[in-house]
Amino acid sequence: MVHALPSPAELDTFAETADRVRGAMESVISGRPDLVRLTVAVFLAEGHLLLEDVPGVGKTTLAKSLAKAIDCSVGRIQFTPDLLPSDLTGVSIYRQAQHEFEFRPGPVFANIVIADEINRASPKTQSALLECMQEAQTTIDGTTYQLPRPFLVVATQNPIEMEGTYALPEAQRDRFMARLSVGYPARNAEVEMLERQETADPLAAVRPVADVEMITAMVGTARRLYAAQGIKQYVVDLAEATRTDPMLRLGASPRAAIQLLRCAKALAAMSGRDHVLPDDIQDLAVPVLAHRLLPSTDARLAGHTVTESITAIVARTRLPISGRASAPDRRATAG
Repeated sequence: MVHALPSPAELDTFAETADRVRGAMESVISGRPDLVRLTVAVFLAEGHLLLEDVPGVGKTTLAKSLAKAIDCSVGRIQFTPDLLPSDLTGVSIYRQAQHEFEFRPGPVFANIVIADEINRASPKTQSALLECMQEAQTTIDGTTYQLPRPFLVVATQNPIEMEGTYALPEAQRDRFMARLSVGYPARNAEVEMLERQETADPLAAVRPVADVEMITAMVGTARRLYAAQGIKQYVVDLAEATRTDPMLRLGASPRAAIQLLRCAKALAAMSGRDHVLPDDIQDLAVPVLAHRLLPSTDARLAGHTVTESITAIVARTRLPISGRASAPDRRATAG
């Protein structure tokens, strides 16, 4: 497929807007610029984000800071064991006076859906998001409803070892473009956080710096970035290596390869580039792939983690000879 690469003006606008969004979020999230950077990259790649860590480290705050930085609709769902699928997607109510059913949309009908503690709901309820996350639509009582675009699910979850949690099904984990761990802040960042929140909530001061139209245009700009044939082959090489690694019993899906490239394009555009580099792929390999893979029995017995497997695969996979063709070639073969 042939398409025009983004112009320098488009890339400048992209990078400037992304920086404003990051700045708004960093006014709330202290000392974690890489976490904010990857969160914005996933959003601009129109992917879904899974934030996993122990309670109290700022997972929900990160999601809310992104939602407040964008002038868009936001849905919030607090997942609990008694939550039903209709509590997410909506329900049809019979109006006796009109002798007809009226559909009342659920919180998934929003641009950004914050799914708080997603692994505290039952697998039946979690599965209600499968169609939403893959196709940006939901089917209720035989009728399909389109969800607003862009559509992003930012889900938080506690580690599976925590009491009262359910493991996310493999099919749902695979629909998240990336999984990020918030982690504890550095000492200086935590002191700064205490100062910021000593008398007021910094979230209350966050104002939108972009709107839906701007984000939609940025998503389109990121999709049009150039990825050389060697870069695409490199992505596939990494995915194939996870499927044959003896330390893994479940490798990366084709969806994982697609999302890795899309997220790399968004990351490259945030840097003002019109092309993807191998560095972009390597930076995203663990966040995009780790949550989709399952360790083998031998790996678990040896205490070998999935992250260690991905790091080893990246280290031994041959880099493409060049991540960028000449400008005339790129414009002729972009697709």
